[in-house]
Amino acid sequence: MSATIINGAKIAETVKAEVAADVKRLQEQRIQPGLAVVLVGADAASSSYVDMKARTCQKLGITSRKVILPESITTPELVEEVRRLNEDDGIDGILIQLPLPKHIAKHEVLEMVDPRKDVDGFHSHNLGSLLLGHETLVACTPSGVMEMMRRSGVEIQGANAVVLGRSDDVGKPQAVLLMHANATVTICHSKTRHLADITRQADIVVAAMGRTAMLTREYIKPGAVVMDVGTNKVADSATVERLFGKDESRWQDFNKRGYIWVGDVDERAVMPVASFLTQVPGGVGPMTIAMLMSNTIKAACMRRGLAC
Repeated sequence: MSATIINGAKIAETVKAEVAADVKRLQEQRIQPGLAVVLVGADAASSSYVDMKARTCQKLGITSRKVILPESITTPELVEEVRRLNEDDGIDGILIQLPLPKHIAKHEVLEMVDPRKDVDGFHSHNLGSLLLGHETLVACTPSGVMEMMRRSGVEIQGANAVVLGRSDDVGKPQAVLLMHANATVTICHSKTRHLADITRQADIVVAAMGRTAMLTREYIKPGAVVMDVGTNKVADSATVERLFGKDESRWQDFNKRGYIWVGDVDERAVMPVASFLTQVPGGVGPMTIAMLMSNTIKAACMRRGLAC
């Protein structure tokens, strides 16, 4: 057996095409969806992510606004910037690009975002609504994982699912989404004992612990669906060799950049065991951006009382 690769990039393009169609329908009603992305400081990776989101917005017909602020900004000043965006009727979604500088009170800023415009799904109001099963804005990565499985024909109802990681933005909402889809869910983390014994019982494994290629063959039940959310930078050629052998595409990326991105799953080891598998890159990552666009449309509709 060899796992079927779930192509996140391809599914993401389908989702974005649906978003573009929704944008046109809203424009016909004289509604122009808008997304504001707030970037504090000049971190190169964060700047690149913000530019990528802006380009995607432009491609889909969503108005994009980049709010770039100096790293020296204080928490009260940043909160005031968010307040202005809350009051701007031309903005349907607000995203605070993370990470923020260490001196910023992150949770205070995130809680300031109007829950109706919280396209990241991080506000306590939206997390609480998710837990209760109410219609709400859900964190983009876990909702992207669910969308990938559904569109790939994965049977979630009745499945034993293990979520590796308990973060507020992925692990916890992922577990709730799986539970709402009628899976039986176990959450594991860095302190879980006998981890492999638990994961080997799972029909679905969502790996989001941030540990490079930690999940090897002995962790996976034959026929399991493995969704790799991990994003780990590997700049050591010996590790690339160990994980990917002579894989030309990986070595081309490594020689070009001096590093490659690797997930939490040992892809070569798990491929012969799993039924479905996402790769890093090209798996969950593209879906996160696509679901951000989808959330922006959902926010535009929900705050106007429209069905989208």
